[in-house]
Amino acid sequence: MNGFEERARAIEPELCAIREALHRCPEPGNAEFRTAEQIERALGKWGIATERVLGTAVVGTLKGAFPGKTVALRADMDALPLTEQTGAPFASENAGWMHACGHDVHMTAVLGAARLLAERRDLLHGTVLFVFEPDEEGSGGAARLCDSGRLDGVDAVFGAHVDPTLPAGTVGVRYGKFYAASDTFDVTVHGKSAHGATPELGRDALAAAVETIARLRALPERVCNDRCVLTVGTFSAGTARNILADTATFAGILRTLGPDERRRMKAALRETVTEAATATGTTAELTLRESYGGVVNHDTETALAEQAARETLGAARVVRIDRPTMTTEDFGVYLEHAGGSFYHIGAGCTLPLHHPGFLPEAEAFVAGAAVHAAVAERFLNGTND
Repeated sequence: MNGFEERARAIEPELCAIREALHRCPEPGNAEFRTAEQIERALGKWGIATERVLGTAVVGTLKGAFPGKTVALRADMDALPLTEQTGAPFASENAGWMHACGHDVHMTAVLGAARLLAERRDLLHGTVLFVFEPDEEGSGGAARLCDSGRLDGVDAVFGAHVDPTLPAGTVGVRYGKFYAASDTFDVTVHGKSAHGATPELGRDALAAAVETIARLRALPERVCNDRCVLTVGTFSAGTARNILADTATFAGILRTLGPDERRRMKAALRETVTEAATATGTTAELTLRESYGGVVNHDTETALAEQAARETLGAARVVRIDRPTMTTEDFGVYLEHAGGSFYHIGAGCTLPLHHPGFLPEAEAFVAGAAVHAAVAERFLNGTND
């Protein structure tokens, strides 16, 4: 054991106070100003220099006593537009907003790691960046942080997400494909209106759109070589019960694992919309927008994270996640620029993410702080048994 968990438990009251303060002031993406100020105060108290990027992003820099590589620990900052129903004494004070995805825990865990590593800076070979990213729930801050150049020269990036399926104080690691890429689509089908008594005089856009959706929903099983999901979530057509619709619109999202399947499924989606329009005698307009590219962990860094977690928490509290999740996360952007790994930390709350009652236990950020610190130190000091 490396002592990080023991130290994390010793500072648990301080971490609880930080988490509660962050939880009370949830803020929308790109408006996390009070959140950023709290982060800067905490890091400054521990002698860690900070820099504001993109308006609300915060990057803290801890230089070790010896030269070496640079590792980054990332946490997301933004909240969700929900009314909190946890009943916690530190519940949201910002009406209509809540940390329902655990970002308060993510920030607290990285701040805890900063506190632990600051105590051991005399032993560190290299530099640790503590990266607090805005707007992960929106358009994503990872790409903009990378584009800013502030992370140039980083050798590896690590991060974590709370997981309601894991017990509090445990860590789950996953090699390779972990989170899905996502692409949103909007389709407008144009037909020709006619009275319901004389359908032969028109082209039913509603029926054509239904046919298109049926073909699209069959794509994952027919085309995809891996796990993927295609969802149509909205549909609109028609003006009256006895008139053929001249226009129908629907919108959805495609989730795939890995760049190859993403390209394959996007091509199949385009082809299917065109073929369905031809078959129904209508025309169709497709707008396909790329969103997050998914998370594909690097094996070397994942092995390092797994070993560091085992050394910190004990082997019984570290598991391998056996299948990827089809949810999305923009951490994968960092992994396109550097090595790294994204892992899960048990929340101790079985309600799902984005639920108004979701409230991870303190054990989540205590374990998270200890594991983050161990991962960063192991990466910099080169101990990977």
